[in-house]
Amino acid sequence: MSKIIGIQFQKNGKMYYFDANDIEAEAGSFVIVDTARGLDLGEVVLTPREMAEIPESESLKKVIRLATEQDIQHGRENRIKEKEAFAICQKKIAEHKLEMKLVSVEYSFDGSKIIFYFTANGRVDFRSLVKDLASVFKMRIELRQIGVRDEAKMLGGLGPCGRPICCGSFLSQFQPVSIKMAKEQNLSLNPTKISGVCGRLMCCLKYEQDHYEQTRKKMPKVGKTVNTPDGTGPVTELNIVKETVFVRLTNGDTSEIKEYPLESITRPSENTTAEIRENIETPEKELTERQFFQEEEKKEKIDSGNEKDEKRNQGKNRNRGKNHQLGQPVKRENPNRNAHTETIKTETESETINPIEKKETDKETSKTVPKKKESSSSWADAVQNAMLAIDKE
Repeated sequence: MSKIIGIQFQKNGKMYYFDANDIEAEAGSFVIVDTARGLDLGEVVLTPREMAEIPESESLKKVIRLATEQDIQHGRENRIKEKEAFAICQKKIAEHKLEMKLVSVEYSFDGSKIIFYFTANGRVDFRSLVKDLASVFKMRIELRQIGVRDEAKMLGGLGPCGRPICCGSFLSQFQPVSIKMAKEQNLSLNPTKISGVCGRLMCCLKYEQDHYEQTRKKMPKVGKTVNTPDGTGPVTELNIVKETVFVRLTNGDTSEIKEYPLESITRPSENTTAEIRENIETPEKELTERQFFQEEEKKEKIDSGNEKDEKRNQGKNRNRGKNHQLGQPVKRENPNRNAHTETIKTETESETINPIEKKETDKETSKTVPKKKESSSSWADAVQNAMLAIDKE
């Protein structure tokens, strides 16, 4: 595996990896490398070494050679030209009345392109500005809009701590920072106190966040009751840096807040579980703490289910007593019933309702029965007459 070398093109900028190409360079020396923009002068930050995490040399561009004194002098001349181009571009921006702030200017090593970095609140139409700059410098012009953090990194400055800002001194990449980190670290939520030079949240909030998250998991929450060597009381405050807990202890009508180390604090659940284990009597085998609580939950569910069933049955019985009245027959009518079913029904109803009505219905049925016999005899006579007529013929 070939050796890898780390190079920076701007002060405290991002480090890029290149194939060392069997060139031994010390940290702080300058080399000429092949980039997407062409040949460029870079400073060695990471000396040549074999690194398994970096992709193989086929996907990396190679270092061409070590920089000579002429190359270094040419780079210094480009820095002087950048200052002149910065002043000219500011005048052109004022002439065109564009709402943009010029931050920095960068010359390419071969002098074929100039890059202007600026900040703005929104999109800016700078086409006319590019034409004027191209007519002045007679080379390719490129304008790039950057954020406020990149602006602070390029310009540098002092932070609220009194030291040079992190992004301008050693940070090569920006990490995401949220207001949640300030809350977990018990910092003031005043924007002026937790914001950096760029106006955004300070990058140093990320440094100790992992320690705060791990330590907070081991400590009790504020408001929870804990046991201390002097008694029990609620937690009022946490000191995560010292890993101590502030507990309010009451003694009659007075209360006092004391600070205890995390090792001397125990939660009430720990004592109760120990007592439960001692008091449990199992003939066959001892139940674990988890099994005991599971059985207790099952019993509570069964008892609550039985109580619910009893309440439902009581409610049903009450509704039945309200909606239905016993002792009254229910009358229903069926339009498809025949005469025979009607007579049977009237007989059954007469038996249950009144004996006088039953006699009247019996008389009617007795009258209707002979009629059926007459009709049957007349039908038989007609059949006999028809048979006699056929025999005569």
